[in-house]
Amino acid sequence: MKSKSFCLQINTQVAPEFIDITDWVCNCVKESSVINGFVVVYSRHTTASVRINENEPLLLKDMAAFLERISPRAGEYHHNNFDIRTVNMTPDESPNGHAHLQHLILGTSETIPLIDGTMQFGRYQSIFFIELDCPRPREVMVQIVGE
Repeated sequence: MKSKSFCLQINTQVAPEFIDITDWVCNCVKESSVINGFVVVYSRHTTASVRINENEPLLLKDMAAFLERISPRAGEYHHNNFDIRTVNMTPDESPNGHAHLQHLILGTSETIPLIDGTMQFGRYQSIFFIELDCPRPREVMVQIVGE
């Protein structure tokens, strides 16, 4: 059994932003020399997600609209009340309650089976890193485990 890890640095531009990282993950698999096992793609952030879905422009617009409907950026969130909030505050704190709640729905990672050196995607599946908060530097971790 072997394991290989990779880290991708991303500078996001807007939110929400759907960044297709499929090709990068495929290159990680090739470099790992793991043939059979699994690939974990993981966001190191509580306001950015990793999801598998179809990379179709109108669908991406629909997904952005869906996220806004379930947790609107302009909604009222206790997390955004900096007059009463005292935990995990930073000098550049962002009013990002909406992004945390969207992340709650989307999640942090995806796991993809690896068979004969190929990730087992369905016909239209792509891996997305999804920015939910605001433009900033981000990190995506990939770990490939197998033989």
